[in-house]
Amino acid sequence: MAKKLEGRVAIVTGSGANIGEACAKALAEAGAAVVVADINKQGADKVAQDINDNGGKALAHHVDLMDESSVQALVAATLDAFGRIDILHNNAADTRPAHMAADADIAKLDTQIWDSAFDINARGTMLMTKHCLPAMVKTGSGSIINTSSGISILGDVFTPAYASSKAAVNSFTRNTAAQYGKRNIRCNAVLPGTILTSLSRSVLSPEQLALQEKHTLLPRLGEPGDIAKVVVFLASDDASFVTGQLIGVDGGICTHQAHVGDALEQMAN
Repeated sequence: MAKKLEGRVAIVTGSGANIGEACAKALAEAGAAVVVADINKQGADKVAQDINDNGGKALAHHVDLMDESSVQALVAATLDAFGRIDILHNNAADTRPAHMAADADIAKLDTQIWDSAFDINARGTMLMTKHCLPAMVKTGSGSIINTSSGISILGDVFTPAYASSKAAVNSFTRNTAAQYGKRNIRCNAVLPGTILTSLSRSVLSPEQLALQEKHTLLPRLGEPGDIAKVVVFLASDDASFVTGQLIGVDGGICTHQAHVGDALEQMAN
């Protein structure tokens, strides 16, 4: 039986680990040739090798989203290797622990932290989209999937720069969908909640993870594969009439009154 993404070519940024790794592997399992793009070339090499060892087709490539020429080189290498681009998953983000820790009190926020969040998360997403669109226009179709975040639509006491940059991704998603829908190019965003990756486990304490789980409507926190399944859906013809959407993949944490977790706990006791 043919795989749903057979014959298609995907670029996944930030795919050398964590959510991006799961998405790259899931797209390859669905039949796509995948360019594993990351600033961490060593991580990208490992993920691409894993895909190739498991019968898929992958190419690792270094990319620095703060450098437009690096983005152009990634797109050119993809076209040289595979001749087309059908799927772009803009997954990379600046989640360096030191930067996330410094992204806190607005009255004390360093402008460098703010600028870095927007340079990679928002500007990087724009640059990748800008340089992949001509190839998609040429083939007459395409699916762009942006990784946003649940905190882009809610106020929080943490990470105002990161949250604001992801809100910009939301707006950019809908603008891209509006501009290119008539050319059969779709653009959607996934908004993860707390996802159990090596990164989240390193920056969140067990108490913080327990708090997140308490306020998640489903009985667990998310796994990278939860995001990957939605990305494959959005990349495929199963989502051929889905565009301009911001899709929460968060176990319902962004859908309820703030007191629900506490109320459920009180009722159980």
